[in-house]
Amino acid sequence: MAKYSRIEVFTIMNKTGLVPLFYDNDLDKCKQVLNACYHGGARLMEFTARGDFSEEVFKELNQYTLKEMPDMILGVGSITDAATASRFMALGANFIVTPVLREDIAIVCNRRKVLWSPGCGSLTEITRAEELGCEIVKLFPGGIYGPEFVKAIRGPQPWTNIMPTGGVSPTRENLTNWFNAGVICVGIGSKLINKNTDGQYDLTKIQSITKKTLDIIKELKNSYRNA
Repeated sequence: MAKYSRIEVFTIMNKTGLVPLFYDNDLDKCKQVLNACYHGGARLMEFTARGDFSEEVFKELNQYTLKEMPDMILGVGSITDAATASRFMALGANFIVTPVLREDIAIVCNRRKVLWSPGCGSLTEITRAEELGCEIVKLFPGGIYGPEFVKAIRGPQPWTNIMPTGGVSPTRENLTNWFNAGVICVGIGSKLINKNTDGQYDLTKIQSITKKTLDIIKELKNSYRNA
């Protein structure tokens, strides 16, 4: 079962503002990337379970996380049905992220008080997700909608918490645009989890970019809080 409640996960998402997204079918590589993000300051990681036998990889990775990095919150993304969500929660997933709004997933997550974040692309979907108890809505694909969409949504619904994924870059300009629009956090995948020219994960760069990204987000959040 999950170590962290949905309120605890929400609090860390809101505080740090960053959810790295990552998947590899090699457990050792997963551990290395997770360590790089952790030592860069990240306290959340979305394991995007897109490959065969991803449950087996996640099980081992989560056990490793609980032992070596007990304050790291590991969740699972790319979940498309309630049965899969339930299996990953049984393995200790602390949050569930989906590419679409699925009410069956909302039910099983709410039953276990696990945070779930559905991919939404309209005000109607966002409103329905919130009616189902969603704390943070995933805007996906974020690059298609952009910061202006977030501003438009938060006009009539300033209480809505949005996390864009896809189209987010770890640059000051891009992050400023998103947080200025009112997002609560961002999900970043390949633009954060870098590989070098020979196709290997550049762990030093991943750690460095993670730290830089978190520093920028912290600065932005503080400036908006004090405005």
